[in-house]
Amino acid sequence: MKSNKLREIIKSGEPSIGTRLLSVWPGMVEIVGHTGIFDYVEFLGEYSPWDLHDLENFGRVVELFDMSSMIKVDQNNRAFIAQRALGSGIQNILFTDIRTVEDARECVSIVRAETPQTKGINGAANRRNVGYYLEAGSPEYVKAMDEAVVALMIEKKEAVDNLDEILSVEGIDMVQFGPGDYSLSLGYPRQRNHPKVKEAELETIETAIKKGIRPRVEIGSIDYKIENLQKYVELGVKDFSLPSEGKIVYEWLKKHGENIRKSLFI
Repeated sequence: MKSNKLREIIKSGEPSIGTRLLSVWPGMVEIVGHTGIFDYVEFLGEYSPWDLHDLENFGRVVELFDMSSMIKVDQNNRAFIAQRALGSGIQNILFTDIRTVEDARECVSIVRAETPQTKGINGAANRRNVGYYLEAGSPEYVKAMDEAVVALMIEKKEAVDNLDEILSVEGIDMVQFGPGDYSLSLGYPRQRNHPKVKEAELETIETAIKKGIRPRVEIGSIDYKIENLQKYVELGVKDFSLPSEGKIVYEWLKKHGENIRKSLFI
C-alpha cells in the first residue's frame, strides 16, 4: 500500500503545506501536483457534489505525484464517507462539527482497523486502497489505517468548552479551528475576528500543542501577509493550508475585475 506522506511529515516533526479543492476534477488535482509545492491535497467533500467514482479517481491521480490526500467529511454520515474515502485511496480524514469527547472517540474508531489492538470499527473491505483483494484485512492494511491522519475541526462553542477532554483522546493527530462556525455558534454570525473568536482560536492552538497534537491554520486570502503567518509560527504552528481554488478564483476575479472596471470608467 502507498506510503502516507503526511504521516511521515508528522513523524519527522517537519512542517507541512496543503491546499484545498472544491472540485473533484482529476485535472485540478494534477495542476496542484505539477506545482511540486504541496505535501497533500484536500478535497472539501463537505461542500461539493460528488459520487464514489469521483473519490476513486481523486485517489488515483494523487498517486501520480509525491503527495498525500485528505477529505473533509460531513457530520451526519461521517463513518460511511470516511471509510469509503479511505477505501478509494484518500489517506487522511478531516472530521467536522466535533462537539464532545464521544464525537472525537467515534472519529478515531471510524478510521482505525477493527482489531483488538487498534480498537477501530473499520473492517476488511475489498476496496481500491488494498488492490480490491490483494491486501484486504492484511497486516499492511491495519498499518495503513493506523497511519491515516485523523484531523478534527474545532468549530463549535461546545467543542471549545470540552477542548481539554476532546484533545486528550488518543489517536487525534491534527486540529483546525473554524472561525466561521465558531462565531455562528456564539451568536456572532460571520464575525470571524471577534475577540471571543480569536481567543478561542488561540486556546485551541495552545491546547493542541500542549497535548502533542498538530494545529493547522488555513491561509485565507490571496492578500495574506507573511507577517500574519509568522505569528502562528511563533506560537508553534507547523501546518498550513491554502484555501480552495473557488475562493482563490473569486478573490482574483473580484480584485482584477474591479481594477479593470475602474480604469474603463474613470
